[in-house]
Amino acid sequence: MGHAGAAAQGDLIILGLDPGSRATGYGFVRERSGVLELLEAGVVRTASQPDFPSRLGVIFTAVAELIKRFGPVEASVENVFVSKNAATALKLGQARGAALAACAVAGLTVYSYEPTVIKQSLVGTGRAEKSQVAFMVGRVLACRETFALDATDALAAAVCHLNQRRLTRLCGAR
Repeated sequence: MGHAGAAAQGDLIILGLDPGSRATGYGFVRERSGVLELLEAGVVRTASQPDFPSRLGVIFTAVAELIKRFGPVEASVENVFVSKNAATALKLGQARGAALAACAVAGLTVYSYEPTVIKQSLVGTGRAEKSQVAFMVGRVLACRETFALDATDALAAAVCHLNQRRLTRLCGAR
């Protein structure tokens, strides 16, 4: 799905990220007058890179370019799931760091959410299956497209953040 144009005044564009060393999911969601709209979602794939530092470079560069293209005001990322394999967890953390560094260089504030919080926000239970999260992302964003799970998880992080922002505004207004 292509970029739906520059943000109008009052629009809020959020970047959702699901970082991984081989596949980093991303999704851009715009809120306009309380309605959420999918701008674009996809996956940055790095498996063709000859070494791990090159993969990190691809993640950083791709996220930086996406930020320039869509102009989000904030980013949302799922907290790293701790793996039983320390080497895998370290690589995941480094991939997350490359994506977050691109956000920081662009001046974006990054919000992190536990996987259970994201699932609770979309499905109503923190133990929801990935398929349930994907289904609700499609419903909330009124799209019939199916995306790679990395992209769906990134969109879920963006939608969760927009829900949290709305809740904070409502609670703060009392």
